[in-house]
Amino acid sequence: MIAGVIESLRAFVRSHWPAMRLRTILLSVLLFAAVLPGLSAIFLRVYENTLVRQTEAELIAQSAAVAATAASMWGEGTLVRPTEAERERPDYYRPEPATIDLRSDEILPPRPIAVKAERPAEAAAMAMADRLAPVIDATGRTTLASYAVLDRNGTVVLGAGFGGNWAALPEVQSALKGRPETVLRQSSNYRPRYSMEWLSRASGLRIHHARPVVVNGKVEAVILTSRSPRALFKGIYQDRGKFLIGIVVVLGFLSLVAVMVSRGIARPIERLRRAALDVTRGEGTVPPPPPTAAVEIRDLYEEFGRMAENVERRSRYLRDFAAAVSHEFKTPLAGIQGAVELLQDHEDMEPQQRTRFLNNIDADARRLADLVTRLLDMARADMARPETGVAADLADAVAHVRSAVGDGIEIRPNLPGDLPEVALPPQSLEMVLTILFENSRQVGASRVEISAVAVDDAVVVRVRDNGPGVAQGDVDRIFEPFFTTRRSQGGAGLGLSIAVSLLQASHAELSLEPSETGACFRLSLPAADAKAQRPR
Repeated sequence: MIAGVIESLRAFVRSHWPAMRLRTILLSVLLFAAVLPGLSAIFLRVYENTLVRQTEAELIAQSAAVAATAASMWGEGTLVRPTEAERERPDYYRPEPATIDLRSDEILPPRPIAVKAERPAEAAAMAMADRLAPVIDATGRTTLASYAVLDRNGTVVLGAGFGGNWAALPEVQSALKGRPETVLRQSSNYRPRYSMEWLSRASGLRIHHARPVVVNGKVEAVILTSRSPRALFKGIYQDRGKFLIGIVVVLGFLSLVAVMVSRGIARPIERLRRAALDVTRGEGTVPPPPPTAAVEIRDLYEEFGRMAENVERRSRYLRDFAAAVSHEFKTPLAGIQGAVELLQDHEDMEPQQRTRFLNNIDADARRLADLVTRLLDMARADMARPETGVAADLADAVAHVRSAVGDGIEIRPNLPGDLPEVALPPQSLEMVLTILFENSRQVGASRVEISAVAVDDAVVVRVRDNGPGVAQGDVDRIFEPFFTTRRSQGGAGLGLSIAVSLLQASHAELSLEPSETGACFRLSLPAADAKAQRPR
């Protein structure tokens, strides 16, 4: 059951895997490796700034509560419960956002020691501070924040710096004007506790928040509170669950990248390596390219498959060629050897008989020489390579071959005057036409008609004779090396094979078309480029 589900999942992945190029896979891996440290650094900076703002938000909430409590304790108390109508006003709820930004805010020096006050503290503020002290003490034990209460002149009436004056501090000045203010200051008693603490910008800082105590519309006092921000590493530890999820996501993405590299590059290459070893040993076949492989590797599979087919075809051709050559050479050599033995054993042989045996030796030797010449022609044809910039005029080639063949056969050209030149070497074109005309004459044809027509970027030529044609059983073998129906007349069966090789070297084709009378050969020749056309 589980195996079936896994196989179905793998089949789904294979069928929906996107076709990616090799450079896309490598670029994705390298880009992720390059971006990951930067993303981590940015994330830590953003996370640290968030911790600082969270600390500021906590100070704002705490000081707002303490300031409201202080206002309610002022004199007989001035805070009254709002009515339902007041609560329903759109501007009744006014959330106060955090404003600190580690990236842009100025970091001030540590808070200085309170200076000596020029006037005594306000009596009303002193009375309120006495009643507020238990509240601040209970709040500070839980929040770990430092509190100080200042009167409307900036003189400290409760907390650190008692009796001194902090009216010159920018946050206190803002609060005395009725505006809450938060600033970043260096911590005067900071000492690093961890080796990696230097990575955190907020480690040696302290957040200071000043909030006015408004009584009857006037600022009568200031609540000054401060606290070190939540440490980066402590925050990471406290939020370890979230970070664990992030690590799992990153590892998951890395696993996806590893799978992508494995399925797109490593596994297809390993599979192709095994296939190459099998093909080298003559075993097995080239498998189809995996659907998850990179586009370039898929192309490599296809090219390797074509190469393996060509190697197998060439190997099979060489085996058949060697067997055919051995057979073709063995017959005349056996005749020559037999005739020589008879001449050696019968010294008193009749002159007539001796002449006959010598003529047989001469005929077999000529056949061997002709066979060697044909084999050399075929070897040169097989080794021919496409040539750039070549062009041949079909009418000129027919005229040359016509004069060379002689009067044994009538050649009737039917070529249009605007026929383009063909992209073949003139010698190759003339040799192919000579082979076709000679074949027609050797089978007894008395007339050969040659016609041509331009089709797209090619010139289609038809060579038709009035001979006996090709037997139906020989149609599939007519272009095979050493296949001939005239072996008794000395035919080697290499002419059409040579013609095919010469044409293939120039990306041309030779085929046999069905014909009611005689034989009809079709040549598809590539037309020469305009730049390669010779002036007529």
